[in-house]
Amino acid sequence: MASRCGLLFALLAMGAASGADRITGKPFATRSEVYAPHAMAATSQPLVTQIALDVMKQGGSALDAAVAADAALGLMEPTGSGVGGDLFAIVWDPKTHKLYGYNGSGRSPKSLTLAEFRKRGLTAIPPYGPLPVTVPGAVDAWFALHDRFGKLPMQDLLAPTIRYAREGFPVSEVIAYYWSASVPRLSKFPGFSEQFTRDGRGPRTGEMWKRPTLADTLQKIADGGRDAFYKGEIAHRIDAYFKANGGFLSYEDLATHHGDWVEPVSTNYRGYDIWELPPNGQGIATLQIMNLLEGYDLKHYGFGSPEHVHLFVEAKKLAFADRARFYADPDFYRTPVAELISKPYADQRRKLIDMDKAARVVAPGTPKALDEGDTVYLTTADANGMMVSLIQSNYRGMGSGMAPPGLGFIFQDRGEQFVLQQGHPNAFAPGKRPFHTIIPAFVTKAGKPWLSFGVMGGAMQPQGHAQILMNLIDFGMNLQEAGDAPRIQHDGSTEPEAQYQPMADGGEVDLESGFPYETVRALMRKGHSVRFADGPYGGYQAIMVNPQGGYIGASESRKDGQAAGY
Repeated sequence: MASRCGLLFALLAMGAASGADRITGKPFATRSEVYAPHAMAATSQPLVTQIALDVMKQGGSALDAAVAADAALGLMEPTGSGVGGDLFAIVWDPKTHKLYGYNGSGRSPKSLTLAEFRKRGLTAIPPYGPLPVTVPGAVDAWFALHDRFGKLPMQDLLAPTIRYAREGFPVSEVIAYYWSASVPRLSKFPGFSEQFTRDGRGPRTGEMWKRPTLADTLQKIADGGRDAFYKGEIAHRIDAYFKANGGFLSYEDLATHHGDWVEPVSTNYRGYDIWELPPNGQGIATLQIMNLLEGYDLKHYGFGSPEHVHLFVEAKKLAFADRARFYADPDFYRTPVAELISKPYADQRRKLIDMDKAARVVAPGTPKALDEGDTVYLTTADANGMMVSLIQSNYRGMGSGMAPPGLGFIFQDRGEQFVLQQGHPNAFAPGKRPFHTIIPAFVTKAGKPWLSFGVMGGAMQPQGHAQILMNLIDFGMNLQEAGDAPRIQHDGSTEPEAQYQPMADGGEVDLESGFPYETVRALMRKGHSVRFADGPYGGYQAIMVNPQGGYIGASESRKDGQAAGY
C-alpha cells in the first residue's frame, strides 16, 4: 500500500496545499490540531473515537472511555488488537495527582518447556500457530483498571462493540489492507477462515463486517466479569481447543493469570518528566535514548539535519544494545532499571558516540548494578482531568492465527519474543512473561499532566516516542505536526526482536519521505546504510493539556484514526 504520507508530500509538492488548508513551510504536509473544552479521545479508528466520546458524555471517566474504545478496536482493528492480546496502561488520576501503571501481559504455558523446543529442533520460537501463544492479559487489565478508575458498569462499556459486532460496521482503508495481507499467512490455522474471512478473503475497504461470535464472547464477559473469561465456559473452550490442535495453553494457565500494578519510571528531558513502564516492556529504551540526546543541542542542528538523524540513530543503537541484554520479566531477572535510566550512565555511554562516524559494532553497557538484565494505541481525557495512555496488541499483526471456533478472537503470538538460549534474561521458561514491545507513554511538567501519547509498531515504538518528544520539545512543532513529520527507523542487523545479539554491522537506517537529500548524502558519508522505505513507521495518537483550558488532540495520517472531543 502506498504511504499515506507519501500522498500528502506529493500534493504539497504539486502546490495543491495552500496556507488556507495546510501548514506550509515544512518538508511534509499536516492538518490542524483538534481543540476541545471538556474531553478528548484519539484512536486509530474514527468509529472507536466516537464510542469513547459517547461514554464520557454519558458520565463515564476517561478510563471507561479507554476500555470501551479498546474493546471496539478488537472488533474493528483485529489487525493489531483483540481480547486475545495483552495490554499496558498509564493513568493520570486528578484526585491523587499521581500516575498509575498497569502491566497486563500474560505468561507462557506452564506445561511448555525449553526442552520441548529443543526436541523439535527449533532455534527460535515460530511466529504463528500454537507454540508462541501466551495467556492474553487484556480482559484482566480492563477489569483491574475499571475497578480503580471506572464509573459506568462494564455492561455499558462493552455494549457499543457488541452492537457493532452483531449489526456490522464498514471496514476502513488501512485496516482492510493489513487484514487482507494477513489472510494468506493465517488461513491454515483452525477457526481463522470461518471467523475472519469472507469467501476466502479479507474484507474490502468500506465493506460491512459482522462478527457475532465476538459479540457472544463479550456479552459473557459483560455479564460474568473477568472470571467468565479466565475461569468460566470460555476458558474451558480455550483449553479444549489447544488440546485438540497441538497447543499447550491450558485452563490452569488462564485461571491463575493476574496482571500487576507497577510504578511508572521517568527521566527529565529539558524540564519535562517523561514516564514509561519498567520491563518486561521496552519503555525504558525511550528514557535511555532521551538521556543520551540531552547532551546535544538538537534545536541548533534543526529537524532533518544530518546531525539530528545521526545522533538519534547512534543513541538508539546504544539503548537497544542494552534492551537486548537486560530487559526481561522482573519475576525472573532483576533488570537494573534505575542505573540504566540514570544520567551518569548516559554520560558514560554518550562517550561512544562519534559525531562523524556511524557505529558498526555496539555492545551493551555495564551498569553498576551488574558489576558483581502490530498494535493499537489510544488515549482519552475527561472533564475531570483524568488522562489514560493505553496500548494493546496481538503482536505480529493479527496474532498467532489460532482462533477458537465460536469465540470471535485470535490469540496473540507474543511468546515469539522469548529466546531459546539458556541463561539469557529473556530465555523461555514456563509461566514467564516475554520481553514486550508495547509501551504507553506520558509526560508531566512541574508535577502536572502535559501529554499522553504513544506510537505503535514493535521496535519502532521507543524510537517513535523519542522522535515525538524531540519534535515537540527541541523542534517546536505542534501536536499534529509532531506526529506527521517524517520519521526515522533504525533496524539492527539481528532484529526482529526475537533475536538478541549485539549489532555487528551498523544496521540499516530507514528514512520516510521528506528528509533532504543533502541529509541522506551526509549520513552515507558517515557510514550509515540508508534505505528508503514507505513504512511501517508506527501509528501515533496524542492528547495534550491545553494551557488555556481543555485539551489538544492529534491523530496521524498514516492510520485511519481520528482525534475528536467536545
